[in-house]
Amino acid sequence: MFVLGTLGSFAAIGLLCWLLFTLAVFALPFFVGMTVGLWSHQAGAGIFAAFLTGAFAAGATFGIGQVLFAVLRSTWLRLLVALAFAAPAALAGFYATRGIVSHTMPSETWQLVFSVIGAAAVGITAFVRVTALAVPEASGQGIATA
Repeated sequence: MFVLGTLGSFAAIGLLCWLLFTLAVFALPFFVGMTVGLWSHQAGAGIFAAFLTGAFAAGATFGIGQVLFAVLRSTWLRLLVALAFAAPAALAGFYATRGIVSHTMPSETWQLVFSVIGAAAVGITAFVRVTALAVPEASGQGIATA
């Protein structure tokens, strides 16, 4: 029974880490959507209207990020857009890793060390995925078609 519990724990941690790395790109749109949804609910909108407002804001945030990547030609501006998406993902990675290692490590110092490593890993992954979602620039060196 102990072996099944241990294997189940490893499977759950692996699933949660995979989910975190997969959804890290959407940390900023999720945060914006939650903020707008909660704000609209507190302003008097119903739950359904608040959900729709938050979903629209999240989709608009992701869409605006993609449009900015397609339109901006400056490498520095594209870097700022990518960092705007990667920073919330790194913060989410820090707290997710902190939650996992707080159950396995008694030392606060090592919890912090592993949490920073997790934040860096999730932030870098989100940065790479955000830049991979961007439309590649036309280099003008392709084969000419008549």
